[in-house]
Amino acid sequence: MLIRNVRIRERRHDVRLAGDRIAAIGRELPAVPGEPVFDGRGGAMLPGLHDHHIHLNATAAALASLHCGPPDIGTRAALAMALRGAPGEGWLRGIGYHQSIGAIDRGWLDRHGPGRPIRIQHRSGRMWILNSAAMAALELDGPPDGRLIDEDAVLRTRLRQTPPSLTGVGRMLARRGITGVTDATHRNGEEDHARLATAGLDQRILMMGDASLDHLRSAPGLVIGPVKFHFHDHDLPPLDSLAAAINQAHAAGRAVAAHCVTRAELALYLAALEEAGARRGDRIEHGGVIPPEFIRIVADLGLTVVSQPHFLVERGDAYRRDVDPNDLPCLYPLAALRRAGVPIAAGSDAPFGGSDPWSAMAAAVARPQGFGLDAGLDAEAALALFTGGADAPGGPPRIVRVGEVADLCVIDRDWAAARRDLATVQVRLTIVGGRPIYRSIESTNPHPSASDAGTRRIESAI
Repeated sequence: MLIRNVRIRERRHDVRLAGDRIAAIGRELPAVPGEPVFDGRGGAMLPGLHDHHIHLNATAAALASLHCGPPDIGTRAALAMALRGAPGEGWLRGIGYHQSIGAIDRGWLDRHGPGRPIRIQHRSGRMWILNSAAMAALELDGPPDGRLIDEDAVLRTRLRQTPPSLTGVGRMLARRGITGVTDATHRNGEEDHARLATAGLDQRILMMGDASLDHLRSAPGLVIGPVKFHFHDHDLPPLDSLAAAINQAHAAGRAVAAHCVTRAELALYLAALEEAGARRGDRIEHGGVIPPEFIRIVADLGLTVVSQPHFLVERGDAYRRDVDPNDLPCLYPLAALRRAGVPIAAGSDAPFGGSDPWSAMAAAVARPQGFGLDAGLDAEAALALFTGGADAPGGPPRIVRVGEVADLCVIDRDWAAARRDLATVQVRLTIVGGRPIYRSIESTNPHPSASDAGTRRIESAI
């Protein structure tokens, strides 16, 4: 494939791909007969983006779910209207509910929702709220308010549903220039590995999960990643148990990652790592609250923080209202971490956060007001949040050069323009391993010459 008229580090070039690699970069490269040609129209060619924290199955399910919270739904009256207007029959699945719109429970859903079974997930992902029809369908006697907390295993067993197709998720990611993802679901086990290996997702996958993945080998396009720990303030494991689990993961050759959104969760994890010893690749997921006194410990342990800067935009009002004012400057402190030498990267946490990496970059640059005096990142550092290697988030960003794997994206403007307004960037072309998985129709050369007539064949290759 020949990609004409793109900017690499602000210089205009043509780029030829051969197999899964970048074969040549130069000015006015001659087209080979039959070679597909894409006109980049002066847009920047960048390394393909990697979403370092996503939940693939949940994101796929969310695409077929009703959004039940901010910013789309701001009141219970609006939620009632949305529920009654939802099309279809059978189960109605809602996501994104937050108590800021008003409290809801089983009785409220019975009174204001349709008569079909309803289950609505809290924005945190930890709670489901069911109506009476749903409780009956699942043969559940309680709880009376219909609120199931940390009971996903019960729902999966009772629902007996097959995991959703990932086709829609792959297309959505491709439109945003994403060529790889890290599935950060802590429950991932052998069955999930087998399913992802055959899911047909165009993006490369690094898969976190439990200790049952220790003996499995990576498959093409699917790499085994860290052991993921997921605990909460109300149910923290004993320090010695967590340290032992970390030692077990390290002995199996795997790094560890832990969900840390509070001071208590982070303090426990850091203490366990100090006892067990940290190794390269150990991670903090989210880093929701990282006080200054913890940043030095994180740096000394050599940990990477994979965060969600866009949460300060998406959830800012709730944070300002609900979080201790002393903790507001400590929320997702990417610039402070970077100054301390801590490797930082970002992931969407979709479906619990927005899936657009360009909006996340914009949020990292323009840290919203009300969260301390710490400045945001510059645009290049924000881009680097998504261009580190899958197995080295926060490490040196991948670059576009001859011989590198052709995981690439071409955007609709040069980098000088993009860095001024990251949130509005659109992707024209996304390539994984030399193969185009997305291209915008308007970007195809509308008048191919005899030498670049292959342009018309790009669409059929996607």
